[in-house]
Parts: sequence; C-alpha cells; structure tokens
Amino acid sequence: MTRIRLRVNGKIAVDDVPARLSLADYLRERRNLTGTHLGCEHGVCGACTILIDGEPARACLTFAIACDGREIRTIEGFDGDPAMAALRQAFHQHHGLQCGFCTPGMIMASAQILQRNPDPTDEEIRHGLEGNLCRCTGYQNIVQAVQCAAKKMKSKSVAR
Repeated sequence: MTRIRLRVNGKIAVDDVPARLSLADYLRERRNLTGTHLGCEHGVCGACTILIDGEPARACLTFAIACDGREIRTIEGFDGDPAMAALRQAFHQHHGLQCGFCTPGMIMASAQILQRNPDPTDEEIRHGLEGNLCRCTGYQNIVQAVQCAAKKMKSKSVAR
C-alpha cells in the first residue's frame, strides 16, 4: 500500500492504496464519486473522463498513486459552475443523452471544448468529442447541445 494525498473536487483526500488501483476505481470505490463511468477500461470510450490539474484525462488508464499531490476534478465537482449548468441544461433540452452512460464524459469533454473556444463550429465540436463514444444518440443532438450551451454562455457574458 502507498499513501497518497490529492485534492478531489476541492477537498483533500488522503488514502492508502494498492499500487495498481486505477484512478477510476479509486474515485468510485473510495470517494463514492460514481459519475466517473467505466466503459471500455482501455481509454477508448471516454466515459471515465476527468480533469487532472485542469487537463482532461482517462481515469481508467491512470493509477491513483500517479495522482499523489495533484488536483482531480470529476463531473460531481462542478456545482455552481455556469458553463456546466448551461451544458447540463442544453444536453437535456436537445436530447443529447439517452441512456446516460456516456453523458459525464461527454459533458466533461464539451466543457473543455468551450473553455478552449467559446464559439466553436460543428466541425470543431465533433473533433473535440472524437475520444468520447456514444451508442445511443448519433451525436447530432450532442453537437446541438454544445452549440446551445455556447450561445447561452456568450449571451450571459455579453449581458454582464
């Protein structure tokens, strides 16, 4: 067992973990943050997308001990975040989710798209979502949801 200390969604967490425990399993089993979904466990589907030090990463491919001293943010760590609120509402309005399994990873990836470019084209959104798989929606509704959220965020920043 190795002792790790990390910040998860703004709170310090200290735990003894086995060397080969994935960050996804750590978050789900030790921190009870079940929004980090496990799909393929090979880093292909994007369902386990989280932020490590502000950058998107696949929690299924990352060992928990590799995150010692780092900042981890999961889908649960965005309460009060206006961009995430806009994305959640837009995904709901535009039917950008069906079974919901890919939704946390899609929303995390979408937030990164909007952070990099607040006015993305459909092509830029599709490119930004390439690493996230959905078996239900056909992606068009997800692209529309991201466009809708971008417009909401733009109108709020103009209104300020």
